[in-house]
Amino acid sequence: MGIQTVICSALFLAFLALVNGSPASMDVGKLTKATNVSWTSYNFKTILSWGPKPVNYTYTVEFSRTNRDKQRNPHCIRSTETECDLTNDLDINEVYSAEVLSEPLPSMNIDQVEPPYSRSKIFRPYDDTLIGRPQFTLTVSIDKKLVLTIQDPITALHKDNRSLNIRDIFKKNLKYKVAYSKAGSTGKKIKVVEESRAEFNRLDEDQSYCFSVAAYIPNRKGDKRLGEWSLPKCSPQESKSLFEEYGLAVIGGAALATLAFVIAVIVLIVVCCKRAQKQTPTAKETIV
Repeated sequence: MGIQTVICSALFLAFLALVNGSPASMDVGKLTKATNVSWTSYNFKTILSWGPKPVNYTYTVEFSRTNRDKQRNPHCIRSTETECDLTNDLDINEVYSAEVLSEPLPSMNIDQVEPPYSRSKIFRPYDDTLIGRPQFTLTVSIDKKLVLTIQDPITALHKDNRSLNIRDIFKKNLKYKVAYSKAGSTGKKIKVVEESRAEFNRLDEDQSYCFSVAAYIPNRKGDKRLGEWSLPKCSPQESKSLFEEYGLAVIGGAALATLAFVIAVIVLIVVCCKRAQKQTPTAKETIV
């Protein structure tokens, strides 16, 4: 009798645990609200992210322009992911906000009340995306100018089956800042160029210079004006010939001095030889 009682109690407790722990018994008020909802955008690749990882519930993302109806990305409806790629859903010139809703699993049989949600800060791709570091080449022209040719970074956006670069988007608003200094020096100078090319023709020819480049959009605000700085590149240090290093006058003077020295040595040798020849007969006569 005691054993049967224990078994029945155990089965009853297991049943209660199953019922109370099943998704269908979850109350909407227990859904975890999304936290740290934030935008991350790099070269117009735009991701909305949040936390935590859901357990027994899902997330749905809704986004909208200012004073417009809300929209949804089909890949971010009742999802267990904690990020949503909205790159192709946004007009880069519009201002957006987004909400992340915590929703029960489809199998839950509960009353549909308004799910808890968290809202992001406003975001405008044109103003807020981070511009990545550009690549550039460094060459020396025939007239000894150092020439930087900058490659406009490619974005995640496409038009007419072509990837757009940042020049396609920012047009005349895009400039570049070029930081340069002598190799080994900590003092840098900054030059702003309008196009994807920069020339330097007043640098010391016998020095190596190091350069870094960053996209610069003046009509943005604050630190959003400047993109990532490129990795530095340095020009080769030019090896000068003797004539370029010392000049014709110095080399000519040194040659004349060397020639004079050689002539003096030759004259001295000749004089010594003649004296030796004069002394030789005298020595013979003394012996006789």
